Amino acid sequence: MEMKYYLLATHFKRKSKFILSILLLSFFILFLKKVIADNDSLISGYYFAEPSTQKIQDDDFINPGIFWVEQGMTLWNKKHNKSELSCNSCHGSVKEMKGVSLKYPKVLEEEKKLINLEQRINICRKKMRLDKYESESKELLSLSTLISYQSRGLKFNYKVTEKNKKWYDLGEKLYYKKIGLMGLSCNQCHDDRVGYNLRAEKISQGHINGFPSYLLRWSKVVSVHKRIEFCNEQARAIPYDINSEEYNALQLFLSSRGNGLIVESPSVRK
Repeated sequence: MEMKYYLLATHFKRKSKFILSILLLSFFILFLKKVIADNDSLISGYYFAEPSTQKIQDDDFINPGIFWVEQGMTLWNKKHNKSELSCNSCHGSVKEMKGVSLKYPKVLEEEKKLINLEQRINICRKKMRLDKYESESKELLSLSTLISYQSRGLKFNYKVTEKNKKWYDLGEKLYYKKIGLMGLSCNQCHDDRVGYNLRAEKISQGHINGFPSYLLRWSKVVSVHKRIEFCNEQARAIPYDINSEEYNALQLFLSSRGNGLIVESPSVRK
């Protein structure tokens, strides 16, 4: 009889351990799913910035990027001697530009190529028989920042279509491609190591909803291409040219990747 009770107790003990193991495994899987879900949520670079940096962005009276917006407004209304035309002459009030920046990069039908907003501005200048602005010039970025500013608060909703799919695929390929002497890819930092410290700052998810953005390290507004170029240089890689097909494709992919985030331009980043 004692042997029978012993065998039953042993069997019950083993079964209890098995059930407990299953329960613990189930809880672990649920916890893991939650962590993955949390990591997949979209978080703007704003939330990885220092509180002092956030305060600068939040207040337009002290946000240095607003100086670029104001200069952009002057250029928008400026009539040029060669054509007697201004941006306002064709497009009307700059408020009509609300939502426009969210459509770029965009396929230029006549040339079957992908262009960004800065390139679109220079195409307009060519039609007005004016010299194009240099890449990253204050004039060019003032206009692109002004236009992006009109969409502040709107959500990214970039659509991948048959027309731009090949550039989306190229951008995705570049995002996961290991480059430079350090053999790094974009996703190794901005997916795998989000929230970790890199020197004196936290690694963000690498979203571009704040560009054009005022960077404290350079004391000026820069395009998203300039920021990507800086990342490439940090990986000890040879960067592509600003406004290149490769950077436009990567910008397209990042725009789609950030769908749901709101436009913050001109944001303030370190």
